[in-house]
Amino acid sequence: MKMTSKERLMAAITGKPVDRTPVSFYEIDGYRQPVDDPDRFNIYNDPSWREVVDLAREESDSTVWFGNGLVPVTPDPVEELTSRETWTDEAGSRFTRMTVKAGKRTLSALWRRDPDVETTWTIEHLIKDADDLKAYLALPEGPTEFTLDITPTLELEAKVGDGGIVVQDTSDPVCNVASLFDMGTWTVMAMTEKDLIRQCLDRAQRAILARLSVLATALPGRLWRICGPEYAGEPYLPPSLFREYVTPYNKEIVACIHAAGGYARIHCHGRIRNVLDEIAATGCDAIDPIEPPHQGDIELHEVRERYGDRLTLFGNIESSDLENLPPPEFAKKVATALREGPGGRGFVLMPSSCPYGRTITPTCLANYRTMIAMARS
Repeated sequence: MKMTSKERLMAAITGKPVDRTPVSFYEIDGYRQPVDDPDRFNIYNDPSWREVVDLAREESDSTVWFGNGLVPVTPDPVEELTSRETWTDEAGSRFTRMTVKAGKRTLSALWRRDPDVETTWTIEHLIKDADDLKAYLALPEGPTEFTLDITPTLELEAKVGDGGIVVQDTSDPVCNVASLFDMGTWTVMAMTEKDLIRQCLDRAQRAILARLSVLATALPGRLWRICGPEYAGEPYLPPSLFREYVTPYNKEIVACIHAAGGYARIHCHGRIRNVLDEIAATGCDAIDPIEPPHQGDIELHEVRERYGDRLTLFGNIESSDLENLPPPEFAKKVATALREGPGGRGFVLMPSSCPYGRTITPTCLANYRTMIAMARS
């Protein structure tokens, strides 16, 4: 019997039979891309995006990301120590400077957003050295009680209907902590200042669980994506530190999601072969994006053979292939994923990310169509 996209995705997530392999465009879902918004920082208003957005909504099994805004019951004390300044340069790029008064030190970060790229570049990271980190750790911790209006989520779920599912999202502690540093400083500090890093991870975890317990309870039974573990993966850090910095924290996050009847998907780019056991040890229900070599270091069928009975697999189409490979060559990649992924608990055909430039090329559009056609064949 033919399933709706919502039924198909939930069956794949919960280990039930599906009528065919679900296919998701990941961030491109057809519902949240504002193709009619004229804002110059909105890449989706370029006409080339419209066909992809329509295709996602009408033909894919949409996984629609949506976050809910929690309102703290009490003010965040760090906000009183924080100032922000935003300006635009002659080239049209938007910059944001944030400074935080941390005792006798002033911590500073700088971000840049370009009009034609859907990403924010960190030009200057907040933490530069161990003394900065100590000052950061001395700051008061944020609120632990929140109010939440889930109406926006329920309205979006009603809009999506049978066209897919609305996915909730959370970072993990290593995501929040590692992003305070540039990658070189992070890797050195993670290996040489382990006590400070663990203190910082513990602090981040307290904030995450305070928020997550409210959200997961208010929105039971949803799929959650947990991002961040790749910061502690190879080649940045050895598996022993992944075991220390990721596994116990994400295990608590997964347990919080499960306690509310939800499902947890670990998002980890890059080389996962030597940490796959640790990812599974968190108790998660799914994993993405399982990048193929050479972006990753393990084949999809190997992951299915090792943990396919326990984990729903999302992937493993590399986004660079989606954007650049000629359609006949791209079709070979899709065929491999469709051969190696299904079986076990479940599989969702999905790219590792999506294009983030203003223009979608004819090649990229054709490859999106190839994903749909081959998943349905």
